[in-house]
Amino acid sequence: MGTSQKVVVVTGASQGIGADLVKAFRKLDYRVVATARSIKPSEDPNILAVVGDIGDRATAQRVISEGVAKFGRIDTLVNNAGIYIGKPFTENTAEDYAAVMNVNMAGFFYITQLAIAEMEKRSSGHVVSVTASIGDNAISGIYSVLAALTKGGVNSATKSLAIEYAKKGIRVNAVAPGVIKTPMHAPETHEMLGGFHPLGRIGEMNDIADAILFLDSAPFVTGEILHVDGGQSAGR
Repeated sequence: MGTSQKVVVVTGASQGIGADLVKAFRKLDYRVVATARSIKPSEDPNILAVVGDIGDRATAQRVISEGVAKFGRIDTLVNNAGIYIGKPFTENTAEDYAAVMNVNMAGFFYITQLAIAEMEKRSSGHVVSVTASIGDNAISGIYSVLAALTKGGVNSATKSLAIEYAKKGIRVNAVAPGVIKTPMHAPETHEMLGGFHPLGRIGEMNDIADAILFLDSAPFVTGEILHVDGGQSAGR
């Protein structure tokens, strides 16, 4: 295969927003390295599926090395993998903390480090992370400390990385969603959850995909935390 087509890595790609992102990037003729714990091989020769725990550095190494070996380059990394555990702060267990830190923080750190190292070789690239609006805009009655600790941390790291790598041709951004209609939320909860957004509804998965595609196509945008949350971050 040639190496002229752009290549995107998508984590948490087996379902929900991640699976939607794989489809969206393929429609733009990107080659895709898709990774998740339970992802299945694709019949599309332009999709490489890599199974593994994204919080394990060995998985991150395989994703990047196998992606480069098959497609020759890495242009964009989408850090989509993430978990949310909503409990009162004092009820969070050591296992809850470890699980959230593994996916949301280690999963961001290892693959971002390896992807940027690869992007530096071409003096070009884009990292965009899916964080959470509630990570930096708390709502009374919603238990969000672990989200704030991890997704809020990724928002801050996004700005730091954007400045560190700006002169090396690498952009770093984030999309901070509100509640999105994914398999994580039962249909009977949609109306209630929509009440947390000034627009009065929950978002669609394509809202997030569209935001990520916009940032990927916006060469003068870096260090941006783009809230796609129905106005939640503006106030209630």
